[in-house]
Amino acid sequence: MKQLKNLMEDRDIALFIGRFLRVGVLTASAIALLGGFWYLVQSGAADMPDYSRFAGEGPGYTTFRGIFKGVAEGNATEIIQLGVLVLLATPIFRVFFSLLAFALEKDWLYVVITTIVLGIILFSMFGGLKI
Repeated sequence: MKQLKNLMEDRDIALFIGRFLRVGVLTASAIALLGGFWYLVQSGAADMPDYSRFAGEGPGYTTFRGIFKGVAEGNATEIIQLGVLVLLATPIFRVFFSLLAFALEKDWLYVVITTIVLGIILFSMFGGLKI
């Protein structure tokens, strides 16, 4: 009977994580689509940009502060970037929720492995980021 209870808990956790991934991807898609629509409204009739010179992106695209400030100001490109951030955060939170699930089950080997994986992901994403 105890194994059936654990199986149901494992199934509930798996269903939660699956729903979370779906909601995260749909939310990110909706944000990016909204930003794309708003970009067309803001810049649809603008002149063609000059692609003969390379100009790096400003802080509005490369920092959290710039992205959130741009979203608050209603800039379409930053809204699209927010959609990308939500999309990137979705699998990171999936690994975090898996870590919590393994800790609740007291499966310490998987807690250690998942912590290492989460650490590698976070370090690789935020190690060189301009915050």
